[in-house]
Amino acid sequence: MLTRPRWILHAEGAVIFVGSVIVYRQGHFGWWLFGLLFLAPDLFMLGYLANAKIGSALYNLVHTLTGPVSFLLGAYCLSAPRLIPYGLIWLAHVGFDRMLGYGLKYPTQFRDTHLQHV
Repeated sequence: MLTRPRWILHAEGAVIFVGSVIVYRQGHFGWWLFGLLFLAPDLFMLGYLANAKIGSALYNLVHTLTGPVSFLLGAYCLSAPRLIPYGLIWLAHVGFDRMLGYGLKYPTQFRDTHLQHV
């Protein structure tokens, strides 16, 4: 397994997803909010209606770990615990996508992702 980067990346996504859900549960945040917002980052796929370059840029903007981790750090540093569930939902979404094999997009076509090149 350790010689197969694709499987390692899938496992890494699973750990991020499960860890985010566990922390969300421990925070006693509302599951209605989780259900409502879990797929919200996928709305950025609508950029593909313009073209693949815009679509991939918008999709990648919200599907890297940088966004939700920065958001969570900001919420912590600003002492804004009410923002934490949003960051955890976002992080869970990114982990879930990676677990299923959805990667960051190249500007060629929607199915051309970084995981296909690993």
